[in-house]
Amino acid sequence: MTSKPDAAQRMSDLRRLRRVRDRIDREYAQPLDVEALARDAHISAGHLSRQFRLAYGESVYSYLMTRRIERAMALLRIGELSVTEVCFAVGCSSLGTFSTRFTELVGMPPSAYKREAEEETAGMPACVAKQVTRPIRNREAPAASRKLS
Repeated sequence: MTSKPDAAQRMSDLRRLRRVRDRIDREYAQPLDVEALARDAHISAGHLSRQFRLAYGESVYSYLMTRRIERAMALLRIGELSVTEVCFAVGCSSLGTFSTRFTELVGMPPSAYKREAEEETAGMPACVAKQVTRPIRNREAPAASRKLS
């Protein structure tokens, strides 16, 4: 029989999870995996995965990919890099996986997003463009193509 963790243990676990989340936010372009994140947090990969999902409502991998896609969207709006260059700049090692996840979150392939974003966000302050084009979290984009504005 296991006992429920006390308040001090729960706070310690939450601090650990915040450090993992903050590391993902900072180092999203680096090669990160659950095992390495868990090892650095001094917990098992399974425990990290379960606790992260309980605290943030999504898996570690999903959170990492969302960060990468958000950054990719910003780079594609600027329009100076190709889709392939953006893929590698945000830490993805597979263009196919990047394009698939991008399409799931944004509702259109990165190449289509780049074309539309350049037109629809022209003249818009970057902080506003970031907010209105933020990817959908914790659910997939609707099947129909999503408008940026």
